[in-house]
Amino acid sequence: MTPIDPPGSGENSIGVRDRAAHWHPHTDPRRHEQMGPIAIARGDGVHVEDMAGRRYIEGMAGLWCASLGFSEKRLIEAAQRQAMALPFYHTANHRSSSPVVELAETLLAMAPRPMGKVLFVTTGSEGIDTMVKMAWAYHRGRGKPGKRKIISRNRAYHGATVMGASLSGIPAMQSTFGLPLPGVIHATCPHHWREGRPGESEAAFTARLAAEIEAIIAREGADTVAAIIAEPVFAGGGVIVPPAGYFEAVQAVLRRHDVLLLADEIVTGFGRTGNWWGSQTVGAVPDILVSAKALSSAYFPIAAVMATEAVYQSVAEASAEAGVFAHGFTFSGHPVGAAVALEAIRIYQERDILAHVRRVSAHLFAGLNALRGHPLVAEVRGIGLMAAVELMADPDARTPFPPALKFGRIVEQTALRHGLIVRAIGDAIAFAPPLIITEAEIDQMLARFAAALDEAMAQARPLPA
Repeated sequence: MTPIDPPGSGENSIGVRDRAAHWHPHTDPRRHEQMGPIAIARGDGVHVEDMAGRRYIEGMAGLWCASLGFSEKRLIEAAQRQAMALPFYHTANHRSSSPVVELAETLLAMAPRPMGKVLFVTTGSEGIDTMVKMAWAYHRGRGKPGKRKIISRNRAYHGATVMGASLSGIPAMQSTFGLPLPGVIHATCPHHWREGRPGESEAAFTARLAAEIEAIIAREGADTVAAIIAEPVFAGGGVIVPPAGYFEAVQAVLRRHDVLLLADEIVTGFGRTGNWWGSQTVGAVPDILVSAKALSSAYFPIAAVMATEAVYQSVAEASAEAGVFAHGFTFSGHPVGAAVALEAIRIYQERDILAHVRRVSAHLFAGLNALRGHPLVAEVRGIGLMAAVELMADPDARTPFPPALKFGRIVEQTALRHGLIVRAIGDAIAFAPPLIITEAEIDQMLARFAAALDEAMAQARPLPA
C-alpha cells in the first residue's frame, strides 16, 4: 500500500512528520517507514474520516472499544463538566472523589456475580497485572505464598506489559523481548474448529481441554498454581468462542485445586457479546475480572478491576503486614474518566444497548454466513458484535495461504480502498463495529468487505494470460 498523506503532502505533511518522530505500537516499524500512517482527522457515528477526506466505516470500533461511536456528545459534555469541577485528583492515601465512588457502586451492582470491591486503573494491561498481583496476594494472605503460577491459553491476548505479554499466547508478543516470564504456562486454545481431533465432538473436546488443565496443575503441583486467566471470548487471538460447557468444566477443576479464575473482560465487557459481561455469555464465574475499552466507550482511558469479597479480605490481610496495599497508579480513579464511564453506562442502559446488539448481531451473522460459499471463506465465527472470517487458499482442504503472502493483510489494505476498516489477525478478518451500528450500516460494511475480498482474491489468484 502506498503512503496515505493528506493533500499538500511534502516535508511538513503529517505522514512525513509521523514517520520521522512517532514510534507506533503494534506496528511493523520497517513497513511503516515505507507506507506511513492513515491520519484520522474526525469521526461521526460509526464512521471516521482521514485527513485527505476519505471516509471509512470503522468495522473495529477503533481497537474494539468505541462502542458508542465517534460523536457521542453526552460523553464529551460529561468530561467537560467534571473537568470544570475537578480535573484531576488521585485515590492514594485515603483520597477519593464523588464520581469514583459512584462508578464503583454502579459496577458492583452490575457485576456478573457478587463482588466486594473495585480498584481503578488506566488501561486494560494495567488491570491484567493488577489481577495477577491480587491473586498472588490472595494466596499469601491465606498462608499459601507458593501459589504463584498462572495458566493461560495459546492464542490469548492479555496486553503488552511484561506480565500481560507473558500471559498472551501469541509468539510475536514475546519473541522480541525474551518472554514469557517464568511461572506462566499455556494450555490449548478452546477452538474446536482448529484444535479438535478428527471425529472429536465439541463435548469430547471440552472434556479433553479440562483434563489437560487438571494435568497441568498436577504436573506443576496444586500448591504452586495461583490462577488461570481467560478471555470469555478470544479477541486479539482471532475471535474464538469456546464450546458450550467449557468454562463449567474448567471451573470444576479449579475448585478442586483452589485455583482462581481471572476474567479478562477488556473487550467483552459492556455489551459486546449481547450481555453486560462476556462471562455471562459463556457461563464463567470469575473471582477477579478486569474491564476497560467500552467502560468509557474509549472516550477516556480508564479500566476497572473487580474482586470478590473473599479476595479483597485476604489481600487486605496480606497488605496489613506491610502497612499498605502498595499497588496502584497516578491516574487510578481519575475523576474525569469516572464521570465519562458513568455517562456511558447510563447511555447503554437508557438505549437498551443489549437488546440492540442482540438484534443487529443476528443481521451481521446472517450476512457473514452468506459468504460461506465464497472460494476463500473457511470459517465464520463469533458472537454478538464480534466476528471473524477465516480465509484459506482451499477452504475444503483447509489449505492455508503461504505465511509469506500475508493474505489477511492484503484483504485489510484492500478494504481500506473500499472505505472499510477491519483487522487482519493472521488470515482471519475481524469485525467489532461500534455497538450503535444499524442493520443498514451492517449491509454497507458487508458489501464493502465482499468487494474487497473479491479484489484481493484476484491479486492472490491472477487469471491466466
